[in-house]
Amino acid sequence: MTTRRFRRIIMRCGLVPTAAVAVLSLYRPAFLTSLDLGVYDNMSRALPTRTPSDRIVIVDVDERSLASVGQWPWRRDVMGQLIDRLRMAGAAVVALDVMFPERDRYEAAGDTPDDALAAALRGGRVILGYAMTFDGQHYGPRTCVQHPLAVAIVHPAYDQSGDPFFHATGGVCNLEGLSDAAGRSGFLNAAPDGDGILRRVPMLVEFDGRVFPSLALAAVTAFTGAEPVTIHVGNANSSTLVLTGNRTMALDGKGNLLLRYRGPKHTFTYVSAVDVLTGKEGPETFDKRMVFVGTTALGQREVVSTPLDTQFAGVEVHATAADNLLQQDPIRRPAFGVGLETQIVLCLGVLAALLFLHFGLYLGGSMATVCGVLVWGAAIWTMSSAGTALSPLYPTLGLLSALGSMTIAGFTLERRRADRAGEENVTSRLLMVQTLLSLTGIRDLETGRHSVRTQKYTHVLAEELAKHPAYRDYLTPDRVELLASLAPLHDIGKVGVPDAVLNKPGGLTPEELAEMRKHPAHGRAVIENAEKAAGVRADFTLAIAKDIVYTHHEKWDGSGYPQGLRGTAIPIPGRVMAVVDVYDAITSKRLYHTPKSQDEATEFIVQRRGTHFDPAVVDAFVRVSSVLERLRLTDDAAATVASRDQGSGSHTTPASPVVASPSRQ
Repeated sequence: MTTRRFRRIIMRCGLVPTAAVAVLSLYRPAFLTSLDLGVYDNMSRALPTRTPSDRIVIVDVDERSLASVGQWPWRRDVMGQLIDRLRMAGAAVVALDVMFPERDRYEAAGDTPDDALAAALRGGRVILGYAMTFDGQHYGPRTCVQHPLAVAIVHPAYDQSGDPFFHATGGVCNLEGLSDAAGRSGFLNAAPDGDGILRRVPMLVEFDGRVFPSLALAAVTAFTGAEPVTIHVGNANSSTLVLTGNRTMALDGKGNLLLRYRGPKHTFTYVSAVDVLTGKEGPETFDKRMVFVGTTALGQREVVSTPLDTQFAGVEVHATAADNLLQQDPIRRPAFGVGLETQIVLCLGVLAALLFLHFGLYLGGSMATVCGVLVWGAAIWTMSSAGTALSPLYPTLGLLSALGSMTIAGFTLERRRADRAGEENVTSRLLMVQTLLSLTGIRDLETGRHSVRTQKYTHVLAEELAKHPAYRDYLTPDRVELLASLAPLHDIGKVGVPDAVLNKPGGLTPEELAEMRKHPAHGRAVIENAEKAAGVRADFTLAIAKDIVYTHHEKWDGSGYPQGLRGTAIPIPGRVMAVVDVYDAITSKRLYHTPKSQDEATEFIVQRRGTHFDPAVVDAFVRVSSVLERLRLTDDAAATVASRDQGSGSHTTPASPVVASPSRQ
């Protein structure tokens, strides 16, 4: 497979998950919604905070106020005094994050605190708070919610969907006398998202065929005189709120304002209610300002979690919404947001695939990752500078899916190529072994056959030895196969032994024996010279081959050659090969001895347990002795047939029988 074709296959593997994520981006499954909200929160925390308007002040019924005035709720006449004090201090609008659904508990004959509060409300510039309900229940008279807003709804020609706000079924109302006295009112509802975080608040709610504003919107319209209100519907997910004076704010498909929080709690200017009642705070604090009255006292306050704070007072939520409306800088989710994010998913996926095609997995993947980081940076910058929320979640998922799929596909294909290369290496190794064996076969036919037989014997013996705890880690299945395939090389050094010595029909002189014992060194030299010629270093296969060739004549008691290694200093391949080599030598016809029977051969090897051979290898040999005998007999029968077909040669017919002599080796 060419590199170009290889990369094209992997590129296609990256495009498939990209398309899948693009579909998810279009349909927005619920299981990704919480993750998307978490991304939004992290982006919100990364934004530089904006200073709240100095036109908004929060009057706080805090612990100090309760300690001075008394427990909450206060008498209604005290609340009336608070409103009067604020009006006298020049407050342009007073918005109450407080409801009065029941009569004052302190009411008595001749003492009507509710009337005192109603009188303060009639003074004007006060926004009374109430709650909408959506559970089918209505609490109090149906006529109590009585300050609707004049709203014009403009739908585009292609979209005639329903109204862009929630539809209430009832309300938690203030006392009728108080509602009548207040010139304006607004609902206090603000529901968090499914994960409990408050990110948006509704600006408008429909009830009984009329549209009602939130406390923040009612306060802003009173403060700016920006009425009537127009809603321009973009699509099912977005709309635009337009106030008189060309003041526009983006809303979602249900009339929610996506809040741009100014910071954690107490970001706005707070004034203790007791300081207002005692006159400590005057016009310099409240003149021409919008005042929200609420409580942060422990046990009395309404607390919500926001992206920036887990203990955010409800009154500050209304102040934040009003400040967003005044500064016209809420976060907006554009009508084209989903479509744009889906296009970014596709573009990033295709870009990642093309980068991989031209630059490869690592460089292309790194460049694509940089592009993903830039998408996050662009999303945060867009949200900070333009107030436009575009989620990088789906583009990131698309990019990660593409890179992940291409990486897995790349490693899978590389593994397949490596496996094929490994198979080719195995074939090459077998060819190398057979080539070297042919050299020994040319020099000495019996040596060549001996080498082939040892391959089968080595495999059986090594498999059995692998069951021993001390050898299990070394003799893995792959290593057993490798050891068996390399076993025939153990006598390749005999190509360096003179013919007169190699084929001598009888015992060897001391000088000839010394020459014969050089064959392990000759064999190792052959492999080392091949390594140098090929430029190969530290090859595991060749290391095992050298162990087999150079150490198969070492003995457990240290009396072997060429190094005189003792015990576990002898490499495991050499220990296995020592038993196999001797077993085949004494059970096969040689010029210098007659073959032993299986029982005689087994006894011969067992007698040398712990002196000539590794005891564990001998024990394994005894357990598989019958298997080795069957292999030997099968090989003898095949050799007989081959000899009959090809004719007998001087190499296979001993000139004269001699006594078995291991020293011959």
